[in-house]
Amino acid sequence: MTIAALCRFFSDRKANVAITFAFALIPTIYLTGMTIDYISATRKKAKLDALADAAVLAALTPNMLHSTDTVAQAAAQNVFQAQLPSIVGLNFNPNTDLTVTMQDTITTRNITVTYTASSQNYFPGVLNFAAINLAGTSKGSATFPPNIDFYLLLDNSPSMAIPATQTGINTMVTKTGCAFACHDTSTANDGYSVAKANGISTRIELVGNAVTSLATTAANTAVQNQSTYRMALYTFSNYSNNATALQMQVKALTSNLSSISSLPAGTIDVMPVDGNNNDTNGVYNDDTATDFDSAMSAMNTLMPVPGTGLAGDSPQEILFIVTDGVNDATTSHLLHSCSQPVQNGSNGIKRCQEPMDTSWCTTVKNRGIRIALLYTVYLPMTTDSWYNSWVAPFQKWNNPTGNDAVANNIQNCASPGLYASVSTDGDITAALNKLFQDAVQMAHLTQ
Repeated sequence: MTIAALCRFFSDRKANVAITFAFALIPTIYLTGMTIDYISATRKKAKLDALADAAVLAALTPNMLHSTDTVAQAAAQNVFQAQLPSIVGLNFNPNTDLTVTMQDTITTRNITVTYTASSQNYFPGVLNFAAINLAGTSKGSATFPPNIDFYLLLDNSPSMAIPATQTGINTMVTKTGCAFACHDTSTANDGYSVAKANGISTRIELVGNAVTSLATTAANTAVQNQSTYRMALYTFSNYSNNATALQMQVKALTSNLSSISSLPAGTIDVMPVDGNNNDTNGVYNDDTATDFDSAMSAMNTLMPVPGTGLAGDSPQEILFIVTDGVNDATTSHLLHSCSQPVQNGSNGIKRCQEPMDTSWCTTVKNRGIRIALLYTVYLPMTTDSWYNSWVAPFQKWNNPTGNDAVANNIQNCASPGLYASVSTDGDITAALNKLFQDAVQMAHLTQ
């Protein structure tokens, strides 16, 4: 064929559409087949990854944590394999393609679920292989549900007799000139009586309600976790200075949590006083009724050495503290130096009013006892001369730096993640139950 003939052939456009389409069809089919097969494989892997996660969690339920590794492994395998028939076009051998491994420490179970499989291709000839290989891993860990003893230290000092709502505060101020519903047994017309007569709920009353609710929550959670929870209740009592745990005791440590959830209303109540500046024993104490040093020292002596909470070992221990965070004690009973100016009272009383000291918190935590702390925010009483002189200087409302030493010290006292605060009109029950759930929360995926 001459050169001229070849040129005429290649320049002729009459039959090029069919030829061009034939050449383009080959890569189009290849790309379409490859796309369909890879999308199918991606979807199968997503399902397998979800099954691996579900298998991990199945082995970390409270029931499985009380079972042997062999039983937990079987539970994980069963969950993974149960949904495999719904994944069409999957090559999977349960005897060789699934591995469940366990590693237990004294307090923790670690699990790894690894799988291999392959996705059958719809266009094996196009891709020149019959399947796409798949693989994945999911890991998780959980602490064994421990047995826990919960010790509750409840601030029932006169400052906790403030009404729980702003409306209640306004009513108390209108009727008595004072926001606090202090319980003075020497008179029938004390603030406590006014609050009761007008249906005004105080913070300490709501704390009592929250504690009974907490006992119900603890009982239900113990059943779910198949653990033993015990609870004990203590208040600051009328023996605040150098008090013993027995004097502070409202309810001894018990596993019968219903005995706490069914406590009569008013069992946990504000500390009464007998006349101005006297405790109910007639002892002059200049209103020093919030002695954290004595209370924490007594609780530290009361609580034994904690264990892991596992079978055959002593329970773990958690100290729950509910307080407004302002220490008020005589200097002679302090186990630290007062951080604020000391007030000179009558009868030689030297009164220390300051943010809660954290020294005892450190001592307790160093023993392996966690501290959960609910701060019922100490409200500014700017119309009260006593507040302005002795409390306002270390609270943010009267502090140029904006630093609230009361809230800061309480947060420092609490163990990590176990601090909450609630102010006027806040839900003390919800806050206390949330702290409890945070303390016992266990299972989580790690990867």
